[in-house]
Amino acid sequence: MDDTIDPRYHEGIRLFDAEEFFACHDVFEDLWTETLDDRREFYQGLIHAAVALHHFEERNLGGAMRMYRSARRYLTPYQPTTMGLRVDLFLDSFRECFAELLDARDGYPDGLELDRSRLPKLSPLLQETD
Repeated sequence: MDDTIDPRYHEGIRLFDAEEFFACHDVFEDLWTETLDDRREFYQGLIHAAVALHHFEERNLGGAMRMYRSARRYLTPYQPTTMGLRVDLFLDSFRECFAELLDARDGYPDGLELDRSRLPKLSPLLQETD
C-alpha cells in the first residue's frame, strides 16, 4: 500500500466536520473510485457514515439506519487506527449520535431529529502519521 495520503482525504474530513455531508460523500467517493488497495473499504465506511448523517438530517430514518449499520460494518475492521484516524473513537461517537434511533423499540420515533450537539467530528480524532 502506498503510504502517501491524498489531500482529498483531509478535504473529506474537513467537509465532514463542517457538516457538509453530501459534499463529503462526493470527495470520499472520488477517492474510493480510484483506490485499489486495502483503503478502499475504509473510504466506503466513511462514505456511508456521511450518507447516514445526511439521511438523518433529512429525517429519512430508515435510510439513516441502513447507512449507519453499513458504515459500522465497513469501519469496524479498521480499528483502532487507520490513516491516522482513531476509528474506534469515531465509532463510539457515531453510535452516541444515533443512540435514540438505535434504542427505539417500535420502528422509528415520530418526530425524531438529528441532535447536532451529538454530531461526531473526525479531525479531533486524527493522530500524526509517520
